[in-house]
Amino acid sequence: MDWKQLWEILSAADNVPIIAMIPLLAFYMYLAWRQAHANDLIIAELEGNAALAKTHHRKAWPFKPAWAKEVHVWPFLLRVEFLAAIIVTIILMVWSITLNAPLEEPANPNLTMNPAKAPWYFLGLQEMLVYFDPWIAGVVMPTLIIVGLMVIPYIDTNPLGAGYYTWKQRKFAIGTFLFGFIILWVSMIFIGTFIRGPGWQWFWPGQTWDHNRLIYEVNRDLPDLFGITSNWGKGIFGAAVVGGFFAIGGMLVHAFFRRHNAKDYKRMSLLQYSIMMTFLLTMLALPIKMLLRLLFHIKYVWITPWFNV
Repeated sequence: MDWKQLWEILSAADNVPIIAMIPLLAFYMYLAWRQAHANDLIIAELEGNAALAKTHHRKAWPFKPAWAKEVHVWPFLLRVEFLAAIIVTIILMVWSITLNAPLEEPANPNLTMNPAKAPWYFLGLQEMLVYFDPWIAGVVMPTLIIVGLMVIPYIDTNPLGAGYYTWKQRKFAIGTFLFGFIILWVSMIFIGTFIRGPGWQWFWPGQTWDHNRLIYEVNRDLPDLFGITSNWGKGIFGAAVVGGFFAIGGMLVHAFFRRHNAKDYKRMSLLQYSIMMTFLLTMLALPIKMLLRLLFHIKYVWITPWFNV
């Protein structure tokens, strides 16, 4: 265990935001989960008592007779926001004084950084370059992320859980968000920061980053494993595999969704449901492609003259 190098990586100015993000993310997830659990207990109580449900609000802190149902923006809201702005400003001032900005000498074409890493908030995209063509990882995937976030309000037909935390009434939505945010985004930022070393090779935390390390691994395409050598054969085979994934995966996700979210399924139109299934299967394809590359050294599944997947 190379503790010195591990400390250098953790204390680097570029990595401090990630170190701070991890406990903050855990804290706010715990806080939201605690409030959701408290609300779920109240929801269960109200569902079993019709008379109580008519007079109580479905929140952990229901309105009481002495409480005002409406409060003014000033001073109640703006006071809290002003204090938060002061606290954040102080934190940024202390941060900028104690940590040097990660500025280096002017770029030298004869001396390239190894590893050359993007800013931490783009490391997820850089990690995806290992598994996909550059135009897919750098253009298609970010576009799908942005469009997917934009369509959420239009495909979400669940009227419950608006204005209060709850897990019981929003299991599918919260689970999907956690999978996309934690598994597909935060984890790849963590991998790109602490796992990827010189040559963008895989180094476990604490393992020495050896710049002379050589790994004798052969990455192969999936059609090669089946003895397919012609370009047309690879294209047809890859299209069949990708199409089969969306077909079989779609049936499995469809069965799961109908069983555990029957009410949402009945409320959704065909267009809403098709869009949701497309984005869900695309999300599932990313970790599957990562595992194929990391465990079985499969570089591409679908090979064509125009793109590779």
